[in-house]
Parts: sequence; structure tokens; C-alpha cells
Amino acid sequence: MMKSSPFKVEKDGYIAWLILNRPDKRNTMDIDFFEGLAKHFQEFDEDPNIRVVIIRAEGKSFTAGMDLLALSGLLQGDGADFREILRKKIIELQDAMNAVEICRKPVIAAVHSHCIGGGVDLLSACDIRIATPDSIFSIRETRIAIIADLGTLQRLPHIIGHGQFRELALTGRDFSGEEALNMGFVTHLCIDRDALYEKAKKIAEEIAASSPLTVQGVKDVIIYNRDHGVYPGLKYVAQKNAALLQSEDLKEAFQAFMERRPPEFKGR
Repeated sequence: MMKSSPFKVEKDGYIAWLILNRPDKRNTMDIDFFEGLAKHFQEFDEDPNIRVVIIRAEGKSFTAGMDLLALSGLLQGDGADFREILRKKIIELQDAMNAVEICRKPVIAAVHSHCIGGGVDLLSACDIRIATPDSIFSIRETRIAIIADLGTLQRLPHIIGHGQFRELALTGRDFSGEEALNMGFVTHLCIDRDALYEKAKKIAEEIAASSPLTVQGVKDVIIYNRDHGVYPGLKYVAQKNAALLQSEDLKEAFQAFMERRPPEFKGR
């Protein structure tokens, strides 16, 4: 029997919904998950008809993190050659998470219930995170004798600051949706899942209504600034705007302003 995919994709105008679809396993992450994540985000990046991606999940949990049973085979071995194979496999899994951040299209995560371990890695690679009040987050790896290695330790301090981050990373404790809101990890708490998805769609539609070239440029510059600092970032955005300021979208923005109507951006 053919194995079912850990994802579903639904498209609504310029918005793509990537749905975690392994509810019987609490959307835990196995090898198929990582391979599918990289594949889908490469496709989203290349599709000119997609301007925003929303990640949501089926079932009781957003994700319970890594499928430790399915991935246990990665730990079966010994010697220097095995350790090198393991290092390369970890980098492959990292590349799947990186694909979320590298994707030029903004990514919104809409979280309910548990989002544990690898789920926090996934969220840290997204641009915007919203949740329901029953959400529970955890950088759980210290509790199972693993160093989180898929992006949380690198990305999350830039989102919430080092003070709170270090406590969460070192203790591995659970933190609530309300805590996540107060520390700035999520930007909205929605009363239930229907409200959560409605809010995610509203934010996505606001983003999709802007020039996709500009939105993608802003995402690119934000990440460049984080990784290179203020003055290299200023030079980079100068180059970026020099390339964009003669776009058809900018001309449309001026024309729409003069005609007192909403602009219709084409991404050209």
C-alpha cells in the first residue's frame, strides 16, 4: 500500500496552505516530512502565482516534534565513518528547515495545541507566527539528551531576545501561548482554530495585496540584516532598491494613487 504524504496543499488565490497531515502520529516529523518540506517550499518559491504560504495542521496537535522511533535508525552505528554519515544527514534535515526561511514568499505559521521540539525549529524559520490560547511550546531537546540542531538555537534569540531564549533552551520547559505572545514569539492569540485560520488568511491577504517583488525584497533584506549587521545591510538594501525602483509595480502604485483606487500588482 502506498504510504500517505505527511502534507496536503490547498491554494486560495495567491495563498498556499501547507497542511501537516499526519494526525494519527500527532504530525511528528520523519524522513518523509523533511523531504516533503524541502520539496514543497522549493515549489512555492518558484510558483509566481503564490505570494504567501500558511502552515497549519490537522489533528489534535500542530506537531509533537521529531518522530524519534522513525529516526532511531540514524543513531545505529559506530566509528568515524558513521559519525560523518550522521553529520551529513543532520545537514540534510537542516536544509529542509532552511528551505522555509530561504523561500522568498512570506510564511505564516498558524499553531494550535502542542508545538514541541522540531516544531519550534519550524516556527523559528517562519516569518509570522500566530496561535490559539491552548498552544504549548517547548525546546524539548535538553530533556532527551540532544542539542537542538535544526535552527532554533540560531534563529529564536533574534526573535525573542537572549534572556528568555536561554532559559527556555536550557530548561526545556513548556511555555504557553500567552507566554509566547508576551515574549513576541507569536503576534496574535486567536480564540479557537476557526478564528486562527481566519486571522492567518487575513494577514496573508494583506501581504498578498502588496507588490510581491517588494514583499520578497523586504524578507530578503530582513534576513541579510540579521546575518550581516547594520552597515552591510544598508548597502545591500540600496542595491536592492536600485534594482526595484523602475518596476512596473511601482508605476502602478503611483497610477493607482493618482486615480484613487487600490493598486493591482503583477510582480513585474
